[in-house]
Amino acid sequence: MVTLKKLISGNGNVALAGHNRGYRCNFFQEIKNLKNGDIIIYSTEKGQRKYKVSLNKVIKETDWTYIQNTKDNRLTLITCEMNKKEYRRCVQAKETKE
Repeated sequence: MVTLKKLISGNGNVALAGHNRGYRCNFFQEIKNLKNGDIIIYSTEKGQRKYKVSLNKVIKETDWTYIQNTKDNRLTLITCEMNKKEYRRCVQAKETKE
């Protein structure tokens, strides 16, 4: 059993999806420009964590492997890929203490 408290702890693989164009708030409009080694800061009411980008690739919309739970702490960002309905942009970053 997984409790909601465990889900919002930020441990394991935190997966977030967002728009990159076409809306007033396009939070992910620049994720295609992230490179390996770039730092992402993720803030919640519980604090702040830093993640180092390790992957930025286009995947099929049906590929759920990147949002599976992990033993390490990582952040996975998913957004659509312009003019490619069946694909998504996937960015993964692993927690760092830098």
